[in-house]
Amino acid sequence: MVTTRALLARSTRIGAVGAAHLLPALPPALVKVARGDRAAARRLLYRRLTTLLMRLGPTFVKAGQVLGTRRDVLPAALCDELSVLQDRVDPMTPEQTSRALAEAYGSETPAEFAEIDLTPVASGSVACVYRGRMPDGAEVALKLRRPGIESTMALDLALMRRGARVMARLPMLRGVPVREVVENMCGAVFGQLDFAREAENLRRLKENLAVVPRVRVPGVRDDACRPRCLVMEFMPDLDVDVARSMSAAVRKRFAASAMTAIYHMLFVDGFVHCDMHPGNLYFTRGAQVVVLDAGFSVQLTEELRRLFAEFFMNMSIGRGRHCAEIVVRSGTGLRPDADVETFLVKMADLVERSHGLPAREFSLIAFAAEMFDLQRRYGVHAAPELIFPLLSLLVIEGTVRELDPDLDFQELAKPVLMRGLFGRRAAA
Repeated sequence: MVTTRALLARSTRIGAVGAAHLLPALPPALVKVARGDRAAARRLLYRRLTTLLMRLGPTFVKAGQVLGTRRDVLPAALCDELSVLQDRVDPMTPEQTSRALAEAYGSETPAEFAEIDLTPVASGSVACVYRGRMPDGAEVALKLRRPGIESTMALDLALMRRGARVMARLPMLRGVPVREVVENMCGAVFGQLDFAREAENLRRLKENLAVVPRVRVPGVRDDACRPRCLVMEFMPDLDVDVARSMSAAVRKRFAASAMTAIYHMLFVDGFVHCDMHPGNLYFTRGAQVVVLDAGFSVQLTEELRRLFAEFFMNMSIGRGRHCAEIVVRSGTGLRPDADVETFLVKMADLVERSHGLPAREFSLIAFAAEMFDLQRRYGVHAAPELIFPLLSLLVIEGTVRELDPDLDFQELAKPVLMRGLFGRRAAA
């Protein structure tokens, strides 16, 4: 339970750390403003804010990562800085690991396992991952929650919600959905503590992606899972450098398989893994794509799934006005001073310009950045349920471009879009 005393103590601590970190940046920022370089001043303050989030701990890092996706309401330069936030946390000590096992299973040496290697194979702010062996001989990975992390996150998120209520009253933020954005962000962050939900997410992804060739999701060991520990099939020999050592032909297959998996999530199932960074996406020497860590996944409503598919289908054939109208229809509302007609014209132009680009020159990131800038400029609020799935595309683009610079994102999407728009209807 979050108490007033705990909130006051934590807010005092945050205020002190924030002041000590941000105040020294104000004089050089003011100098840049005096010289007429306001953009440089903003970049300095945004960079300083990003490093402050890292100092404040894991809740703020994850919050920054999520907020960095909201280019429809936040300045692009700030989102650029937030996008570099990394979940770098020291692994648990042996003592902390023993305590975490006891909290999860009632014993530091759970009978559910024949063996557990207490040297972590991965470490994050919410949990550490260990290798184990079941009594039946199966190799498993244990995602073990850090002791005390839920109380820390609950306290920090409560402060963020209170801060959002205050910020929403500021005249400069009138018309900006501050509370809605922060509430959505808090849900995404705290949801990563729910290992039962993550286990269900993995099961769904494994079933959904079984139809995509060369894509693999680890199976969940339900007999060993607990609310504080997720146990799944251990995926051996995962190495981020595997793709670099493979032939150009294999690298192209990696790229096509990874993108097809994302497209299938977005356009066919509507159930989307939103965190496909290189730590959760691996390529094996057997030419398989391995998808891990489904804690940050969302289910689109049927209406939004279809709108998302219709947007990409129209984009792939250059129907700009249709795309622009879909963005407005799928949004959460308009600012009081919204200029919808100008947005429609500018958005249509963006789609038509992008459709004419060669595959090597088309960038999802650049396209999304300009779209969000238009939404922010003309007062069209995006639906958070679409922002997070779109993030899955933006996160993976760099990896895919490195594998296959000539991949045609729009052409590859077409057969999956057809299944999403017409195959489901036929099945129904």
